[in-house]
Amino acid sequence: MPELPEVQALTQFLQANAVGSVVGRIDVAALSVLKTFDPPITALQGKDITDAGRWGKHLGISCDGVWLITHLSRAGWLRWVDNPSPAPPKPGGRSPLALRVHLFTPEGATPAIDLTEAGTKKRLAVWLVRDPHDVPGIARLGPDALEVTEDEFAQRLKGTSQRIKSALTDQTVIAGVGNAYSDEILHTAKISPFATTGTMAEAKISVIYETMRAVLTDAVERSVGQDAARLKGEKRSGMRVHARTGLPCPVCGDIVREVSFAERSFQYCATCQTGGKVLADRRMSRLLK
Repeated sequence: MPELPEVQALTQFLQANAVGSVVGRIDVAALSVLKTFDPPITALQGKDITDAGRWGKHLGISCDGVWLITHLSRAGWLRWVDNPSPAPPKPGGRSPLALRVHLFTPEGATPAIDLTEAGTKKRLAVWLVRDPHDVPGIARLGPDALEVTEDEFAQRLKGTSQRIKSALTDQTVIAGVGNAYSDEILHTAKISPFATTGTMAEAKISVIYETMRAVLTDAVERSVGQDAARLKGEKRSGMRVHARTGLPCPVCGDIVREVSFAERSFQYCATCQTGGKVLADRRMSRLLK
């Protein structure tokens, strides 16, 4: 799933490449992607793209005051296509294409913005709104992970009694961090994913806050300026524990371990984060503190 660094990079990519263009034809290949109907998607045709923005993990482009907002979910992505096919895609086909926005640039080029989604579980969503906060997910967001102050961060963690892993990925608590970067933040901070926020010492919260900012800032710096097609590879290359089950921890050499849930998993290093204690896989038994 694209998280704050990748969505920030996509935002700046669109600001550099799409702003100033005029929206042409819009092809909807998957009707399920549209979550709003007023204004209709055709209302964007002929409008100038004037801005791009990010709200947590939501991405949007402004077309003369009407925002097209998307949440790419777990398997979605944005692609910039220099020479899109002039033929409309077939709705309900096997292609991962969900929606295509044709553009006319000031230089006379005719690229397109593609929203795609791999797999069979279709969760990519698109809203057309006049105010981004009309999108329910944006309205519920907590403060942005790179904008929240340390005091507010501490208050929001203390105000929820969750595992720290869950709190960091709860978008109503802190916006922008997902499964991958929460693994990286907790590994770097040497904190167990199952540490409880309600009883966590202030010094430990301070370490998590500083680590969160450092990890995300580094990822943004590595991601911004990359071509949209290369962002996924850039994200993977920077990971130390996430999606590296069975490989050696780059800090201590112990193997990276995994806890799996119904639809997702997370990774950690027992030596670095839990004092050598192996956390139980939830598929097999209850969680160990």
